[in-house]
Amino acid sequence: MAKVVINIKADRETKEKAQKVAKELGMPLSTVVNAYLKQFIRTKEVHFFVEGTLKKTVRKRLDKIAEDVKKGRNLSPAFSNVEEAIKYLNAK
Repeated sequence: MAKVVINIKADRETKEKAQKVAKELGMPLSTVVNAYLKQFIRTKEVHFFVEGTLKKTVRKRLDKIAEDVKKGRNLSPAFSNVEEAIKYLNAK
């Protein structure tokens, strides 16, 4: 099968980082792109995974919540119906 060239726009930093990772894995970036294109054709799906980082204040709050749950603090009881939940909330 004849090869063709695909031109895509990417910022320089992204391209350089992608080339570096591909090289660390022992392959050229074009091999990675071709593999993704073949997977896209086969599955007709696009998957993105973005790993986010939490702000320190959010992480601190989540850690406090996890500690409260571990110690059984600041937890509401379980409710069997909506009316019980509303009654509990109105009593607070």
